[in-house]
Amino acid sequence: MARPRADPAARGPHDGGITMATDDRGKAERRRAARADALALKQKQAARDRRNRIVTFGLLGAAVVALLVVFVVVLRQGTASSDRFEFADQPLADVADVPSTARPDGGIPVGTDGAAGTTTQGAPELGIYYDYICPVCGQFEKSNGATVDTMIADGDATVVFYPVAILDRSSSGTHYSTRAAAAAAWVADRAPEAFVDFHDALYVDQPLEGTRGLTDKRLADIATNAGVPQDVADGIADGTAVDTFGQWVTSATQAAAGSSALANPQTNRFGTPTLTIDGTRWDGNWQDPSALPAAVAQAGGR
Repeated sequence: MARPRADPAARGPHDGGITMATDDRGKAERRRAARADALALKQKQAARDRRNRIVTFGLLGAAVVALLVVFVVVLRQGTASSDRFEFADQPLADVADVPSTARPDGGIPVGTDGAAGTTTQGAPELGIYYDYICPVCGQFEKSNGATVDTMIADGDATVVFYPVAILDRSSSGTHYSTRAAAAAAWVADRAPEAFVDFHDALYVDQPLEGTRGLTDKRLADIATNAGVPQDVADGIADGTAVDTFGQWVTSATQAAAGSSALANPQTNRFGTPTLTIDGTRWDGNWQDPSALPAAVAQAGGR
């Protein structure tokens, strides 16, 4: 007798075919959700990347603009600074602003009382041409500076200081030689009793050749430490000294450089330090500390 076949519609809720269909739909929905999540994440990352690019380019743009501003400011300052030192090719005799203590030849005499603009009657004259950034001048000061001060104090010589500026090219565009020489002229004019101490102090703090030299503010600080009144030192710090005596320094330098009597016989050119005794170039060995005072004493008849 044949068995009756089972009716498919009679299968229960846990039938395998229905379960597989449900699982397939669930997997498909999860895949769609995963794709949607991935797309949303991708779009979110893309938006974040766009914002980052905008911020980055904005910062770079701002940096470029800032650099351009700095460049323009520095360029203008450099041009203004260069213009400040463009002095005329003018004979020394025609210069209007001259230190009150200076002689017509550009020298600043110092006599036995130690003040600029004074002389020691009957004593020989020792002339010293120097540039404040000149390294050889620094060596001269180390070897002879104290001796020169003693000759002044003892009345053995009237020492005539000639500040010149032949090495402006050696201070990285800051014109230190002119600034320092103008500061010395300013002190000689406004505080003559402190001139020698200021001169000596500039060599104690002498900058290296090829550097930017000292700032005007530093020159002013050296001046006050050397006994220069604050109001006079302020004229160095704010540039008034250069504005007043820069032309005098330039013309005095040109006069010295153009003098055949001051030229080095070996090079036929003027250089620093150059020494004169009673107006005649002296080419003795100043590196021997006894040579210069002996030559001055001989000129004085001793």
